Amino acid sequence: MELTMGSGLFRRKRNRHGKIKETNIEAKINLTHAAIDATYEIKGIDTEDQVMKDFLFTLGCFEGEKITLISALADNYIIHIKDARYSIDSQLASVIRIGNTE
Repeated sequence: MELTMGSGLFRRKRNRHGKIKETNIEAKINLTHAAIDATYEIKGIDTEDQVMKDFLFTLGCFEGEKITLISALADNYIIHIKDARYSIDSQLASVIRIGNTE
């Protein structure tokens, strides 16, 4: 499996005939897979927990908003949303679906 940044996130797989097939996996990438100092667009929040959704919404974390991962140390992620920095744990980071900014 190979991930590339550019026009999107892709999974490249070689079939039995040697041809490479690319599949867009952008919709499956969450904040835990983000690159440091890269800006992404939030594509959605993947959780059924309404309290978690509400908390992320109060931080300004909702679909269409820009998010930047400042650092990731151990289980803590420092993010930048709307001129503010927040520290969130991996559980929160894992439910934030991201994609490239366009």
